[in-house]
Amino acid sequence: MCGIAGWVGAAGGGREVLDGMLRALEHRGPDDTGRALAGEAALGMTRLSIIDLVTGGQPMTSADGTATLVFNGEIYNFRDLRGELDGRGRRFATRSDTEVLLRAWEEWGEACVDRLRGMFAFAIWDQTLGWLFLARDPLGIKPLYYADDGRTLRFASQVKALLAGRTVDTARDPAGLAGFYLWGSVPEPFTLYSRVRSLPATG
Repeated sequence: MCGIAGWVGAAGGGREVLDGMLRALEHRGPDDTGRALAGEAALGMTRLSIIDLVTGGQPMTSADGTATLVFNGEIYNFRDLRGELDGRGRRFATRSDTEVLLRAWEEWGEACVDRLRGMFAFAIWDQTLGWLFLARDPLGIKPLYYADDGRTLRFASQVKALLAGRTVDTARDPAGLAGFYLWGSVPEPFTLYSRVRSLPATG
């Protein structure tokens, strides 16, 4: 279990804001913490090391510096994907499924999600395209939440990490509250906060 957080947008904040979000996720990944800030984009993660404990650190950036990834989860078919990508000329510096995911993005773009088998939530900042791509596994096993105020889109593995940035509106959501009182849990995509939503599962 790892935690990811970050944003894209001029009003996102600086390193101290990202650090606050990551502190709220420390319990999800006690082995390592990483961060990358580039212009209007910031990505960070707290890591629980499972695959490639030595060289699989995050955020992970492509060799040309144009794409940066943070990833929570496990890609079960990463070895098969690695073999296919290797055949297409992609080269690898680690044994991690994180790098396979990054190379898959370089090869197929957002269509890479259709090739993944596993449980995952990830964010990729593509500097060339100038946009942030977020995705979850088809069953929604791994959580990912976001808040978009029209100037900055923020994301995190848990709502409390979004709130730790102290920039998200904390007005309560009547639909989320009603779901909690009726069923004992908040139905997706709602949360207890009107400006925070759960990212829909892929597919």
